[in-house]
Amino acid sequence: MELGLYTDSVKHLSFEGALDLAAEIGARGIEIAVGGQSSAPHLRIHDLLSDAARRKAFADAFSSRGLRIAALNCSAWPLHPVLGEEHTELIRATIRLASELEVSKIVTMSGNPGDGPHGSTVNWIWYPWPPDAVALLERQWQEAIPLWRDLGAYALVNGVERIAFELHPLHLVYNVPTLQRMREAVGPVIGANVDPSHMFWQQMDPVAVIAALGPAVHHVHLKDTQLVPDQVAIAGVLDQRPFADPTQRAWVFRTVGRAHDRAFWTAFIGALRTARYDDVLSIENEDRSQPPEEGVREAAAFITPLLSR
Repeated sequence: MELGLYTDSVKHLSFEGALDLAAEIGARGIEIAVGGQSSAPHLRIHDLLSDAARRKAFADAFSSRGLRIAALNCSAWPLHPVLGEEHTELIRATIRLASELEVSKIVTMSGNPGDGPHGSTVNWIWYPWPPDAVALLERQWQEAIPLWRDLGAYALVNGVERIAFELHPLHLVYNVPTLQRMREAVGPVIGANVDPSHMFWQQMDPVAVIAALGPAVHHVHLKDTQLVPDQVAIAGVLDQRPFADPTQRAWVFRTVGRAHDRAFWTAFIGALRTARYDDVLSIENEDRSQPPEEGVREAAAFITPLLSR
């Protein structure tokens, strides 16, 4: 395993500046966004797809610093009743760019349909009641599985061997049972991006998740989450209040090591080793309490000694 950096963590930096920071902190595998929910500050996908010279210069910027492109991240909303077609095409473009760059992994999200052909946004169903909601959930799966069978086949034809779904609420695939259902339906090209930050607030155990998924762990994000007991007591973890005011939230994203201690992260890395995961651990910084670069440096300093054990 090696330390990595998701460059959206420092989206205010230039492309070259983000790579310089990665090299400085000892990261070797770089995850870079192509679009979707990201503004893609460090990459213009259609420019790279259309120009071999630009692709070469892009790749050389990594290799000249001793870095590699570990994954392209396309945080898209496939199946969305408004954005779905556009975002599905973005995923296809991401696969083509990965092929051109000889990158064998993309990170994305499963997406989620709306409640019908005239929906305006996704309809995330997690509660097995009432019966009409359960019926809609099954229709959502019937729509999602053929799409991902098609995209999975397209990925393999283009040399992309792993599609890592971030297990993210609001998407159809957000926990172990839903990832396993999609993987069983589509095949081993589908796997998980294990981001413990989303598991913490759902009261999932990331170590148990890794053990359950085994070879289906395709990618890893390093991000922490702090639960605020007095706010959890009155709001629960399904807190609708905005992230802009962390003092009025039941949980907030934190820099790695600020919410969960060294013992947890040691166990987390140990579980990945047991699962034979041998790839990048990608720092993703979304801690609003400190400047982005400071958070990235702190996360790297915290996790590097644990990786070297």
